[in-house]
Amino acid sequence: MVNNPVSRRLELQPDNPQRLASLCGRLNEHIHQLEDRLELKISNRGNVFSISGESAAVENGARIITQLYEQTATDAVLTPEQIHLSLAEVNALMTQPDNTESQPSVNHVLKTPKGSIKARTPHQNEYLQAILRHDINFGIGPAGTGKTYLAVACAVDALVNERVSRILLVRPAVEAGEKLGFLPGDLSQKVDPYLRPLYDALYEMLGFERVAKLIERNVIEIAPLAYMRGRTLNNSFIILDESQNTTTSQMKMFLTRIGFGSTAVITGDVTQIDLPKGTRSGLVQVTTVLRRVKGVSFTWFNSADVVRHPIVQRIVDAYDAHDKASIAALNTQDGERLHERDS
Repeated sequence: MVNNPVSRRLELQPDNPQRLASLCGRLNEHIHQLEDRLELKISNRGNVFSISGESAAVENGARIITQLYEQTATDAVLTPEQIHLSLAEVNALMTQPDNTESQPSVNHVLKTPKGSIKARTPHQNEYLQAILRHDINFGIGPAGTGKTYLAVACAVDALVNERVSRILLVRPAVEAGEKLGFLPGDLSQKVDPYLRPLYDALYEMLGFERVAKLIERNVIEIAPLAYMRGRTLNNSFIILDESQNTTTSQMKMFLTRIGFGSTAVITGDVTQIDLPKGTRSGLVQVTTVLRRVKGVSFTWFNSADVVRHPIVQRIVDAYDAHDKASIAALNTQDGERLHERDS
């Protein structure tokens, strides 16, 4: 129930039926998406919209509707994904700490041959700024927060602008509950399917044919982590994906491969470790070992940064709550055992 609801009238100009149809979506699906996420009531007659709800939500709803209508001038058809990304961006701004003066504004944009990519949340913006300023960068957080996608965008930007001469995409050969052995080919070919998200991002930013040619010329190299031993990587942009599945010795080995003129981005999610039981994750250890080392940055993402389907954010929050409850229950049990032993 909304306390002290307010209403606002919003008139969009120019009055263009095709653009309004794109804004509202099929059977008003975009409007329903905005109503559900912002807890608003939205109605319209032509280009005149009525928005009702909490004061802050009404202002945000009006801002998003205006921005999306501006997008329809260049995008013939808006998609539910674009609506979600706009909502995620506004939600991130709403959840910033009060000391916004110390927070980087959400405005960083990367130009790629196939279009522009911009930060959607303050953490994403912080991540992009850190990659530009530091030689080694860690992006740590749950799935769907853009860690890998933005790293690939930075790599493409660096390659296109000739700040580096090659891109290396690296992944530890650890199975997520499946076995690599049954897959055909050598180790590199076995790991290849696991790098599909990196390929997809490259195709989106450079185009299929260009990526294929760059891989053929070894300008873009895809390699299992084991193949990094003994190498020194100069003038390269290196992305280590799924780094939570590196051992402590593998992480050290990888980080000491970085040469002159290179930038490394290491991404991972410490809640999804697939290493054998009892093996410590190199990503978990490195957050303590390198936290004060000059030239190294850490960006921590959370569920507010999820830019996939909104249900992903709810899933992340549900797992976080479950993990906290489990830890609390274990601590209670341990306390009860100690009490029983002492008595």
